[in-house]
This record gives sequence, C-alpha cells and structure tokens, in this order.
Amino acid sequence: MCGIAGFVPRNFVSNPERTLNAMLTRIQHRGPDECGTYLSDRLCMGNVRLSIVDLASGQQPLSTQDGRYWIAYNGEVFNYLELKRDLEIKGHTFKTNCDTEIVVHMYQEYGSECLQHLNGQFAFSIWDEVKDELFLARDRMGIRPLFYSYQKENFVFGSEIKSIFEFPEINRALNHRGLQQVFTFWTTLTPQTIFEDVYELPPGHYAIFNRDKSLTIHRYWDLKYEKNNSLTIETAKNQFQSLFEDSIKLRMRADVPVAAYLSGGLDSTSTTAFIKKMFPEALNTFSIGFEEQDFDETIFQKEVADHLDTRHHSVIFKNDDVIDLFYDVIWHTEIPVLRSAPFPMYKLSKLVRDNDIKVVITGEGADEMLGGYNVFKEAIIRHFWSKYPDSKIRPMLLKKLYPYLPQLQGAGNSMLKLFFGYKLLETDSPIYSHLLRWNNTSRIANHFSEDLRKTLNGKDIVRKYEESVIEKIKNYSPLSKAQYIESTVFMSGYLLSSQGDRMAMGNSVEGRYPFLDHRIIEFCASLPDDFKLNGLNEKYLLKEVVKNVIPQSVLKRPKQAYRAPIAQALLNNKNGFVDDTLASSAIKSFGVFNEKSIAGLITKMRKTPNISEIDNMALMGILSTQILYKQYIEEFRYLKDEEIRKGVVRN
Repeated sequence: MCGIAGFVPRNFVSNPERTLNAMLTRIQHRGPDECGTYLSDRLCMGNVRLSIVDLASGQQPLSTQDGRYWIAYNGEVFNYLELKRDLEIKGHTFKTNCDTEIVVHMYQEYGSECLQHLNGQFAFSIWDEVKDELFLARDRMGIRPLFYSYQKENFVFGSEIKSIFEFPEINRALNHRGLQQVFTFWTTLTPQTIFEDVYELPPGHYAIFNRDKSLTIHRYWDLKYEKNNSLTIETAKNQFQSLFEDSIKLRMRADVPVAAYLSGGLDSTSTTAFIKKMFPEALNTFSIGFEEQDFDETIFQKEVADHLDTRHHSVIFKNDDVIDLFYDVIWHTEIPVLRSAPFPMYKLSKLVRDNDIKVVITGEGADEMLGGYNVFKEAIIRHFWSKYPDSKIRPMLLKKLYPYLPQLQGAGNSMLKLFFGYKLLETDSPIYSHLLRWNNTSRIANHFSEDLRKTLNGKDIVRKYEESVIEKIKNYSPLSKAQYIESTVFMSGYLLSSQGDRMAMGNSVEGRYPFLDHRIIEFCASLPDDFKLNGLNEKYLLKEVVKNVIPQSVLKRPKQAYRAPIAQALLNNKNGFVDDTLASSAIKSFGVFNEKSIAGLITKMRKTPNISEIDNMALMGILSTQILYKQYIEEFRYLKDEEIRKGVVRN
C-alpha cells in the first residue's frame, strides 16, 4: 500500500520539486519504505511506498517501455498475475514483477476500460505524455482514498487532504455544507469533503484532467440490486463459498507475511477459518479488548484463536486511550467523527505494525452485503409496526435489537413510540430505513452557532439526498434500498475511511477485505432477501456456509455491535481535556458551535447516569470538529526544508 500526490501546474509554482516532496512527506506514514517522483514542467507526481509485492524492483513512479504513460499508484490489484499473462499474449513485456506495472500496461492496452478488469482496492494517477492528460481512478467501493482541488488553475491531487494543503495558496476553510452532512449522515457525501474547494473522487469513478479541456468525471461501476430468484439456498451456498475462497486466495498474495484481525464475531471468525483451511501454516491474528466490560469480547476472541490454532496477539483499549489518541486519530481521519470506534482500530493497527506485519485481512463488508446490521432489522420491524401503528406489542420487538442501550430496556410503549416512531407511516419513502437514524443524528446540529445556521439556511439535505437516489432505488425491495444506502454512504464514507484505511495506514498497515471483492458484492446483490436476512436472522447465507467450520458459540451468539467508550472515557478524565477543548473562548474563536448550548450539554451529561446515544455522538462530534479545526485551519503550517529532507526517503 502506498500514498500518491501530484499537481498539474497551470500557474507558476516557484519550487515544484520542493512542493511535491512536502506533499509526499505529509503522507509518509502511507509509505515509509521508499519515495519516488516524476517531475516535468507539465506534471509533478510522486509516490511513497509500503513495499508488499516485488520488494526489490517495484519503485514508482514507473512507465511503459515507450515512456508515454507514467503511473503513481496506491493499492493492490489482486488478479495482476492473471492480467499479466493476458498482456504478455498481446505482446507486452515487463521490467518488474509488481502489480503497478500491470496497471499502467492495462491502461496502455484498454484505456479507461481497463478498470473493468481490475480486481482490487486502488487509487492511482496515470500521465499521458502525448496527450498532456492526467487519468485518475478509484476502486469500486472506495477502499482507497483520492482527493483533489482545482484552484487558481492548478490541479492538485493526493491520497490525503493534508498532502494537498502543502501546495502553496490552497484555501483551508471548513465546508459548512460538508459539516452539516457529517452531523446527519456520519460522513460527507462524495464529492464533498469537510473542507472548502477540496473534493473526493467518488468510488467507482475515474477523472480525466486535460490541460486544455479541464476536468471531467465518469462513473465506471455502480452497485445494482438485481435479484436472481431462481437460486436455491444450496446453489447459493456453493457459489458463495467458491467466490469467497478465491477472494481470500487472491488477497493472500504478498511478498510479506499476511495476518488477520479477529474480533470474535462471525465475520472475522469466518474469514480466519477459511484462511487456515486454505493456508494451514502459522497465521498471526490480532484483536483488541476493552477495559470497559460492556464493550469487551476478549473471551470470544481467545476461544476462536484457540479453536483455529492461530498465533494470537491482543491489546487492551483503556478509557484513557480515547484522550491520549484523540489528536492522532483526528489528524488521520481528516473529518469529524461521531463515534469513538476509530480509536481502538488505530491502537490495534499499531499492535500489528509493532509485530512487523504490514498486511492484515479483515471482515468488513459482510454486514453490508449480507444484511447484518440492526438498521436493516429495525426497518423491517418498523414496517411491521406501521401496519398497526397503535399496537402495544409490535414496537416491543425493537428492544431486542439494542440490549446495550439502557434507556430502552425499561421503556414502555409510549417511550418506544417516541424513540422509534419518527415518520413511522412513510414506508413508501426510498430512504425509510435511514430516516430515523438521520433525524436523530441531525439533532446534533442544534448545537451549531447562529451564524452557521444562517449560512445553512435550513436546507433539507436528507430530502436532497432522497431526490438524488430515488430513481435508482425506487423499485428495490426495502432491504435492498437499505443495503444500497448503507453501502454507498456509511460504508464507503465512514467505515472504510475513518475506521478503516486511515487508522491502518496511520500505522503503515494495509487492510484487505475479502467480502468486498466486487464479484462477491455483485453476487450478494443478486440474492433473494431471505438468503441474507431470514426473518430477523442476519447473514443467513454466511451462517449456512460456515456452520461446520467455526465454533458453534460464535455461530449462535447474538450480534454484538462494535462500540467503544465515549462519555465514560471523556467526562471522567481528570486532565481537563474536555473543558479546555470546549472552553467558551475556543468555541467562539472557531465559530462552529454555540458556547451556551455546549456548556448545557456538558452539564447535563455530567449529571445524567444513563447518557443517550445522541448526546454521546454530539460530544464526540463537537470535540473532533474543534480539534480538526485547530489542526487544519488554525495551527496548520507548511513543512520546513529540514523536515522535508528528513521525511522523504529517496530512491
């Protein structure tokens, strides 16, 4: 895994080599092993490399033999060996054994159509010397990030926004519309980011920047739910298992050891079990436990590690770690977060790296593809309840979904109606499954400052999102609608970014996701709904596939949401972190929030024994926004020459 950065200068840049090296230094954590640059008066482009495949000769940027196409590449194309054989038949020759060279030759052969052939997770740039044209592309689900900015006729791009901010005269300001999106959807909606004039290339898209024709963006892949109702469960099991085994086999390709995350849940246990079945040699597994017992799954992690005979490593996440890691985590997310879940993932990836492991396989994607989340079950129960809205029994089903929310366990019918009854009867809405979640989250915006509220002008961003997807998903089943939204908004915008790529790459670790092989995604999208969510039994097909290969205790245990402490960790800490960060002077200075509203929130939370999820998310979102503003707006400074000299590892 790597990081890329570059720019097409249309206005004068005083020292382009220094600027590019500064951009690469900012993201050296993505590639601490090597650095390479391509410099001309028409393009400056570079790469920092985390060496995983072809350690000896995979340096970047590299070109085709004729020197026409140059590539800087972040990611892995797992089927590169198969693609290489096809290219050799067509007459291509190669000077390395790395997948990077395969990608640039695929572009040489097929142009933008090459993306249809790539099985992987990637973001890359290819420069065409003849056309004076830059090609940028991102993988189907957005596993790897890619950002750009087009200001004062200079086009600048990079794997992370902090890299773009090293380019002279790039504007640094919070995007208020993006901030409103975060405090509704948990993430910005591509191409928006949290910063003004900085954009994200959407997943499944490519962009072309031509010095004469400017920037055009094109979709090459989209998630589609087209049911194959002729499938039997036995046929589906066999097809899924075959795809899953091949996905794992491809993702085990590396010239360095590959490990696995092991949470003790169904997804990571299934992945680890199949790795051990196919590659019975020693396997390193990694897990994180919690000092706070409500979040801890250590007993299940140890049981699975013993059952599968892995070389297991674990670390405990302490409540104080939230504050200790706050600045590092937000520096890497580059976006406010409403949950503390990224913090343990950051600590876990550090444990991986401390054990000299660069690559780890994880179970992300199974919940989205196979109907594992409570938001899917919640929508089904609300549909069921809506048919008899005065029922006193039907809403009680919702209590079973959230045993970890103490305020719900003693709730009666009226309380449940208040909590879950938002737009209960609007079942025809294409975004029905997420209306409740987004309404609850958007309440955090009540803490915005008066000036910010005026700027936002009361625009209904949920309605705007609904309008953008209604034609695409209106004929989907309720489950497919919910899956589409969860996969294209939450998973790509938050799970694979703030909780995934950013936390792993912050410690120079590459995550790989067998459930997110595009063949598995497309297969799962074709499944009948009851193969995924069978009644309220989530991930039914996966359970059928693994029922004889994983411990029964894992197979039958209720799904436990991945959570981490917030209020307990922040408000009980005695070092003044919350009070200092949310001091009235700081709130006023940044201008995002209302200082009186924030003070009232903190007072209420310190007096309330059972703190609501909304208040927990509000606290985390407000703190992370204040710290993000401080890091990227108020205190951000360009790197000094000495820092650049020390930071960049040259070929």
